[in-house]
Amino acid sequence: MRVAIGADHAGYELKATLAKLIRDLGHDLIDVGTDGPAPVDYPDFAAAVGLAVREQRVDRGVLVCGSGVGASVAANKIPGVRAGICHDAYSAHQGVEHDDMNVLVLGARIVGVALASELAQTFLAARFSAAERHVRRLAKVRTLEEHFATVLAGSLGRRS
Repeated sequence: MRVAIGADHAGYELKATLAKLIRDLGHDLIDVGTDGPAPVDYPDFAAAVGLAVREQRVDRGVLVCGSGVGASVAANKIPGVRAGICHDAYSAHQGVEHDDMNVLVLGARIVGVALASELAQTFLAARFSAAERHVRRLAKVRTLEEHFATVLAGSLGRRS
């Protein structure tokens, strides 16, 4: 599987650990940074991972910031990205199986290395179930995304 990983300054140490794990599991990894403690802006790394997913350069993404909240909010602004914050293994696999989650978001100040490693492994091993009810719900999510993209594009065109 091709995986993109990114983090802000609060998550760079955990990102390095997860990057090694992901490679050791045999996945192809694109590391979009950051690689140090200097303050950076999480939306930049959420965009880099999210665009890699959207453009199908990777199959999945992993994002790490301090709480996971900011990176999740930013990544979910990108059409086609379904990012979820997970702090437990059930959510990490259920998010993929039921919601076709394609970006795992972790809070480095919330989860430790052992749990983060378990969550990443669980996320990467999970597969979308394609059950009728999940396909139907995902289609509704895509419809919402398309509807509001169209609505917003129209409203931007009316502004002077």
